[in-house]
Amino acid sequence: MQRTPINWLSNPVYAASGAAKAKTKTRAKNARKAVSKTKIGKLPEWNLADLYDAPESPELETDLDMSERAAEALNEHYAGKLAETLDEGRGGPAMVQALRDFEALNDVMGRIVSYASLLYAANTADPKRQKFYGDIQEKITAISSKLLFFPLELNRLDDDALERAMSESELGYFRPWLEDLRKEKPYQLEDKLEQLFHEKAVTGRGSWDRLFTETMTALRFKVGGKELSLEPVLNLMLDPNEKKRKQAAEALTKVFADNVRLFTLITNTLAKDKEISDRWRGFADVADSRHLANRVEKDVVDALVAAVRDAYPRLSHRYYAMKAKWLGKKTLKYWDRNAPLPEEPKRVIGWDDAHETVLTAYGDFSPRMADIAGKFFDDSWIDAAMREGKSQGAFSHPTVPSAHPYILLNYQGKPRDVMTLAHELGHGVHQVLANAQGPLMAPTPLTLAETASVFGEMLTFRKLLDQAPSKRGRKALLASKVEDMLNTVVRQVAFYTFERKVHEERRDGELSSERLGELWLDVQRESLGSAIDIKPGYENYWCYIPHFIHAPFYVYAYAFGDCLVNSLYAVYENADAGFAERYLDMLAAGGTKHHKELLAPFGLDATEPHFWSMGLEMLEGMIDELEAMDQEKMDGKKADRKKTRRKKAAKA
Repeated sequence: MQRTPINWLSNPVYAASGAAKAKTKTRAKNARKAVSKTKIGKLPEWNLADLYDAPESPELETDLDMSERAAEALNEHYAGKLAETLDEGRGGPAMVQALRDFEALNDVMGRIVSYASLLYAANTADPKRQKFYGDIQEKITAISSKLLFFPLELNRLDDDALERAMSESELGYFRPWLEDLRKEKPYQLEDKLEQLFHEKAVTGRGSWDRLFTETMTALRFKVGGKELSLEPVLNLMLDPNEKKRKQAAEALTKVFADNVRLFTLITNTLAKDKEISDRWRGFADVADSRHLANRVEKDVVDALVAAVRDAYPRLSHRYYAMKAKWLGKKTLKYWDRNAPLPEEPKRVIGWDDAHETVLTAYGDFSPRMADIAGKFFDDSWIDAAMREGKSQGAFSHPTVPSAHPYILLNYQGKPRDVMTLAHELGHGVHQVLANAQGPLMAPTPLTLAETASVFGEMLTFRKLLDQAPSKRGRKALLASKVEDMLNTVVRQVAFYTFERKVHEERRDGELSSERLGELWLDVQRESLGSAIDIKPGYENYWCYIPHFIHAPFYVYAYAFGDCLVNSLYAVYENADAGFAERYLDMLAAGGTKHHKELLAPFGLDATEPHFWSMGLEMLEGMIDELEAMDQEKMDGKKADRKKTRRKKAAKA
């Protein structure tokens, strides 16, 4: 997942690096020499000193004071005067200076809020960090409220005058950002309302977000006599032992049921908050604001969702029916959905092995890409250890161009954890490359932000598949990848469908816990098929999905990215030399280009009707291969039985 900083005005990002294959090999060699105290080995914790040394650091205080003074100066110098600035004879150069000042301040404020966010994510249960995070949010919101005039006034500039200035001066450098900004013009409110929305966010949506995070972090689930936090319990759902999977599911069911009233209130409140904002701004569809933020057309998203839902029977329904047979069952309980196959290796994958696997896969594709990824290991940009209070899941936080991204993982040595590492490093490489675009233009829409992460996963998977020691090993790897892709494509489209139903119904009034459960079960049954036996208790599993709370309708970006990468990887497999360079150029563009322009060098176009079906063909082909393996195995058994019968007949 790409983690975006708190969006006070724009999302800051990224940093840059060079490459050398020799460095990759040296890092891998050094990793092998590391002494492990456990099977997993010593897991890294990030060093946030590249941002600030401590919450009390003088540098942080200085930056806060400077930000406040700079915001006041920008407000005094430009508020109500941007149109005059553009109309003056020196219009272009004067506007360039204004944007440079605005951009520089964004970088400093982004550094501050990124530090607070990362410190909080590392231990959301620590009262001191909670307070620091809350205080920084309030201070940055207060400072940035003085800058709200800037994008609002830019959108009121005369189109012809702005175009002339961009064509005749260095203002043209900012054209991608200005054109993106002006797409928001129809949904812009008058200045006082914008300021009210902005300042109330801290006590509104921001507080509910924080309540969800801190509540989920504090929950404890009793499994086998132990009190566990959410992450280890979810990990037990991947355990080879069915009894443990069932115990984990029952623990989740009980705690979710005990807390469902609170999560229902949070969901209803945030859905209503979004409905109010959408109504005032004039968004017609519940997901229109997300489509605008993603710079993707509604028709393109609708086509993606329709293609995936149409493919449910060929993908998830067919695969889970096969898996049930592999596990000797007529149907799978919902806690068996991600159970490992008997063929799957039981060994724990140590951190050093995961490190080497991913860097080798990246290096085989592009030494430069591996070199950038290697810096995350070398320079302590990763926090991988599980700890009490640590934020669940995984993310890559871009921070700001004057610094670099940071990755958070909860590494437990599973094959999926290696893929998660590859995924987040893909985000990290993307964010590093996009740094050159600067704070305003480095941020990438979510739909394209998932491209690099999923591509990194695919490179790692293909490397492992090529090294599979046997047919059984190949089957286990293929099945694991199919399940990851089903979780990324089918499951996320089901999540998007659920969110749409929730937000559409919320317009007519609050939804009860029971109604939320009904909607959840409807989309799960549709997407998973009859091979998954959904038992009572699963109706409340919607409540722990953080994307529903923190970023409404984010989820379709995963399916968008996965299908796009499937198509991109198919091009790569048949490409001439130069594909890697074109790919890295695409990542380095940051937010300066639309998806149509970015994909054109690869002969791809997401607006074409068949694009998504083409992207799903790779997943369908993997399921075909697994089915063929089954058939080959059955044919082999038939041949063996015939041979046995012939021998018996010959003896008779």
